[in-house]
Amino acid sequence: MNVTRTDIDDLNAVITVAIYNSDYTYKINSMMKEYQKQTELPGFRKGTVPMSIIEKKYRQPLFLDEVNKTIQTDLNKYFQQEKLDLLGNPLPRVNENMDWSAEKLEFEFEIGLAPSFEIDLDGLENLTYYKIIADEKMLDEQLVRMQKQFGKMSANTVFEKGNDVSGTFRNEEMNIDSPATLSFDVFKDAATEDLFVGKKVGDVVTLNTKGLFADDHQLMDYLKVSHDQVHGLDINVDFTIEEINSTEPAELNQELFDKLFGEGNVTSVEEVKARIKEDAEKQFEGQANQKFLNDVTEALLENTKFDLPAEFLKKWIQTVGEKKLTPEEAEAEYARSENGLRYQLIESKVMSSNNLQINFEELKAYAAEMIKMQMAQFGQMDPSTADVDGIVARVLGNQEEVKRLSDQVMSEKMLALYKSKVKAATKELNYQEFVAASYGE
Repeated sequence: MNVTRTDIDDLNAVITVAIYNSDYTYKINSMMKEYQKQTELPGFRKGTVPMSIIEKKYRQPLFLDEVNKTIQTDLNKYFQQEKLDLLGNPLPRVNENMDWSAEKLEFEFEIGLAPSFEIDLDGLENLTYYKIIADEKMLDEQLVRMQKQFGKMSANTVFEKGNDVSGTFRNEEMNIDSPATLSFDVFKDAATEDLFVGKKVGDVVTLNTKGLFADDHQLMDYLKVSHDQVHGLDINVDFTIEEINSTEPAELNQELFDKLFGEGNVTSVEEVKARIKEDAEKQFEGQANQKFLNDVTEALLENTKFDLPAEFLKKWIQTVGEKKLTPEEAEAEYARSENGLRYQLIESKVMSSNNLQINFEELKAYAAEMIKMQMAQFGQMDPSTADVDGIVARVLGNQEEVKRLSDQVMSEKMLALYKSKVKAATKELNYQEFVAASYGE
């Protein structure tokens, strides 16, 4: 292996690979002899085609293939030996004056190197961990929903306040065609219900999405739009009314309690509220954790300073993908992806510095718990170990699922690390206050 490295600066270098005629000539000659044995041409029996014809047809492509294989082998060995942390892939320098018949051929490659930096989790400041509580107002609203869910429903022809409607949201430009059932306490502004008063089945009500819900994320559920689209989404959607229903709420009695929580498990409104509070705050904890994880990510991006081999990366971006990009397109793509690249490097540093790893048994256990929860949602409260293990085996046989689950497990490990090492004030608030603190609404 004849590989040398010339450093341009801390983040850029040129790798030179020298290969010699003796590195590949014997292989080419051996392959041409095999081709000669197998080749049949008009006027020649199999194996008797002159070597001059074989050389004319095969030597050049075989030569280029062997040169390329030798270069790649030498580069890979060198990178492993030197333990270089590369960004992107090596970029070959074009040599228009290459003498391909020379005994010694030299090939140059530009490389971009990952920067060296340190992570200071202890030094992060002004971070808050939110503890979201289910307040009395939320508990009362959820209790009303439960009464409505198990109440007596009847169809109406004209909408009156307090009714529910079923229909479809549509917006042709954004390809929205989403069936939904609306209970009007879901909307941020109580006046939204007034737009429906007096409407009949078949009528269309136009709603603007900006501020329609207290939490923009609800647009994902009702309109089936992506997470990237929901924040500040400001479009009109048409809701075509297909059903109008009124509901006589169920009484708050033992019959309802048994339907909700099983016979005899809950015997009073206070106990119902306690159950609702416990379940809601478990769900809220996940949102609070994600918010904290996002905030630490932003803080790390802001406080961890390092340079990148920007010009190299812009050139490399031009070469990846099916279509070669112009310098201007590569510049724009680099601007879009720079923060993502920076966080990948930061995340990798956090994991390596704190020895965060995932083993197969952890992944298997995590998948099993996820499957049990999903089965419980469909009424299978006590699945057999054999059933769960069978589903786990199928899930872990899918590489995309393995990647998704691995990311989730690592995210939990990162969260636990941040909670233990990052100094953050704990603030208790209700869900609406959390939404306001998170999204400025």
